[in-house]
Amino acid sequence: MTGGVDRAPLPRRLVWPKLAFFAFAGAALTVPVFLTGSTVGFHAVSTALPTAAVDLGYSFIRMVLAYLLSLGFALLYGYVAASNRIGERVMIPILDILQSVPILGFFPIALGIFVTLTPNSWIGPNLASIFLIFTSMSWNMVFGVYESLKSFPADLKESADAFGIHGLQRLRQVVIPATVNRLVYNSVLSWTGGWYFLVLAEEFSTGSSGVTLPGIGSYLVSAAQPFRGNSFLAGLILLVALITLMDLFLWRPLGRRAEKYRYDTSPSGESTEPGVTGGPARLRRAAGYVSRGVVSSVGRISGPLSTLASRTAGAAPKPGPRTKSAARYVAIGAVLVIGWLIVIAIAVGVFGVVTGPVSPTTRSDIAGVPLALAESGARLLAAYAISVGIALPLAVYLVRRPQAYRLGLPIVEVVASFPATALFPVFILALVPVFGFEGVSILMLITGMEWYLFFNILSGVRAIPPDLDEAARAFGLTRWQYYKRLLLPAILPAFITGSITAFGGGWNTLIVAEYFQVQNQTFSVPGIGRLIDVGNAAGKPGLPLMVAALFAMVITVVAINELFWKPRYRVAVEKFRID
Repeated sequence: MTGGVDRAPLPRRLVWPKLAFFAFAGAALTVPVFLTGSTVGFHAVSTALPTAAVDLGYSFIRMVLAYLLSLGFALLYGYVAASNRIGERVMIPILDILQSVPILGFFPIALGIFVTLTPNSWIGPNLASIFLIFTSMSWNMVFGVYESLKSFPADLKESADAFGIHGLQRLRQVVIPATVNRLVYNSVLSWTGGWYFLVLAEEFSTGSSGVTLPGIGSYLVSAAQPFRGNSFLAGLILLVALITLMDLFLWRPLGRRAEKYRYDTSPSGESTEPGVTGGPARLRRAAGYVSRGVVSSVGRISGPLSTLASRTAGAAPKPGPRTKSAARYVAIGAVLVIGWLIVIAIAVGVFGVVTGPVSPTTRSDIAGVPLALAESGARLLAAYAISVGIALPLAVYLVRRPQAYRLGLPIVEVVASFPATALFPVFILALVPVFGFEGVSILMLITGMEWYLFFNILSGVRAIPPDLDEAARAFGLTRWQYYKRLLLPAILPAFITGSITAFGGGWNTLIVAEYFQVQNQTFSVPGIGRLIDVGNAAGKPGLPLMVAALFAMVITVVAINELFWKPRYRVAVEKFRID
């Protein structure tokens, strides 16, 4: 050894994720260039970076504002729907209707409200873009809050009621701890959906309002048609850097913090990272399981007696709760009335459009809506089957193998957050000759469905109490028995929630998966998404076709959710809830 100080190598769990990040970033940045055969130079790319950075800043501000609106809306709407049976019967169907409407369906509403109120101003298009991003973010978060609160252990609810926890205290000590674990994963999903449809939000706002709307979405679209490799690569570099930094310094720390609020029977403060094993850990878990079982049993026995004693002593005045209950029901009634008035107004508008003058060509296209729904449904089922085949084993593999989890999850989070729509113009030209546009359209649908399934399944697998997993191992269950008796029942509520949101994302993705224009070429396959795009492109004469296709899509999605997914979700929550 010569002079100097020896440096110990960094732990692998710190080195390999960073190397994986760089590998993914390099692939994402260089593959489009190789596919198009463009030549790029460092000086040209660096020259384009300032413009791309400004556009990315505008998009990031819109994303943050849309996310904050979505978070507040999800907590309020999800809590009311989960805690009030009357409100649940009305609010969840309304939510099903809203999430089944693709972003293009909200576009006329956004323009009519925001752009019309601020003519010849940059405020209207920006508000419209934020609203459109909000529609791509919020529904998944609402379902996450709703599902978390519905599957919340009943004894903890009873304890909160017995101690008189209401208002902000209930929000801070019950609602947020119960939903934070699912909200973190669903927030990653919401940002994924926001980046995914950001391109559409900025492109549509720019094209329809006549006002230039700077943003990374419109920047990448303008750089891709015609393809300008230097500008396109500069935008991708900054976008990948931002997504990677958010994952490293925001989502992963939040994910670790959210683990503290996971409901299980392990002792407080014990590590809940996947794969924590060993004799001392198992002994601590077993001791914690026994002690918490005794405490829970005592609490269940003494709870009703304590409640009866408090009522006998007159600790809670009667006028207060009645007043709070009346105010809550008035607020719920007002929300329901406003919601139904909006639905009725939309229905009246749809009736007026459909019963108005319709050209023979448009009428012929409207007659083909049922067949288009069937074709799109078959395409969605194929994409869903492939997505489940990828998401389920990948989530289970990552959770059950700590090293793979530390290495693979950061890569998956970055890949999921990357807006695939930004690369569609480039990859379509390269993949259509290989797979045909039918195959490419299914691949595009997978990009809009995969991550909803993966992150919901991942959160469900990670929410399995370690004691149950240890018990399954102790009883020597085979792999098939483990899946059948523990894993699949435990993740079923999360899996159904992921399936509902995945199909919602798939219906939304149809508008870009079935009809796409790039470099003066049009690629399309028959389907309901194509009819929506054709009706929107035709302007006012095509409005009846667009409205009819949207209306048919909404009815189909609501019917599938109510007749297929909701009964299974209710059974999953009641039968397989960890309680």
